[in-house]
Amino acid sequence: MRPVNPLFDELRTLATEQRNPATLSIDVAPVDEIVRLINAEDHRVAEAVREELPHIAEAVRIVVRAFRAGNRLFYVGAGTSGRLGILDASECPPTYGVDPDMVQGIIAGGPPAVFRSQEGAEDSEQRGADALVEAGVRPGDVVCGIAASRRTPFVLGAVARARAMGCPTLYVTCTPRSEFTVPVDVAICPVVGPEVIMGSTRMKSGTAQKMVLNMLTTASMIRLGKVYENMMVDLQMTNRKLVERSRRTVMTVTGVDYEEAARVLDSADGHVKTALVMILGEVDAAQARRRLDRASGFVRAAIADQEYVPAD
Repeated sequence: MRPVNPLFDELRTLATEQRNPATLSIDVAPVDEIVRLINAEDHRVAEAVREELPHIAEAVRIVVRAFRAGNRLFYVGAGTSGRLGILDASECPPTYGVDPDMVQGIIAGGPPAVFRSQEGAEDSEQRGADALVEAGVRPGDVVCGIAASRRTPFVLGAVARARAMGCPTLYVTCTPRSEFTVPVDVAICPVVGPEVIMGSTRMKSGTAQKMVLNMLTTASMIRLGKVYENMMVDLQMTNRKLVERSRRTVMTVTGVDYEEAARVLDSADGHVKTALVMILGEVDAAQARRRLDRASGFVRAAIADQEYVPAD
């Protein structure tokens, strides 16, 4: 008998490569049933992510410490996982007004792989390690590997290089924790069960990964003072929608009318936080900025003219 390829043998046992007994007849199901089956399986994702909340919270603390020290977050993935990392990173600057370098995505195969599959690029650990160096990762930066199956060589190589450099490391995978052996500071392991279509990890696994990445950056930005109440207050007014959202935010929080919100934002150089402190703290722009500096950018503390003391 022909020897079994080690990779074949590994794939055969992965949780992400099992057949889903609920969808064995999906190929002959009517469209209504197909979409019902997909939806039913998607309902499992949020529950799987909920089981990982303590680990996600610990990962957030690591990311926040890095950000406060002037370091960055790098996502590393291949295929769907890599694209999700790039998506999450690309949305941080317009949403929270941060520098594009603060959160970055690295994908196997480089930028072309974002738009067209470069699947063979994921098979080399050395390429992952080299990509990390080429991206300018330095000690203190957080490196988060993303791989539904845990085993992607490109990601493993990048994470190993990061640890050797002294970087905190995270890993987001849909492999059960009991089977996860990669040495990292925090592993996040939502187990979503077999995919609707065997091995199609762009489905439930991808959804789980997107939910986790949303939490990592959103919670981190909240802990950095980028949110007041439940509103984005460090967004950049880079298009008409964001200009109007900024005005609406000022109006909603302070109760002023449209014209007054526009006027104060103009005098605050378009900075929503400054405008809020000006109105609610009854100070001018210069005083509002000084208060925000003293409060480390937290609007609540700046309105009260207090220093910000982090909860954790």
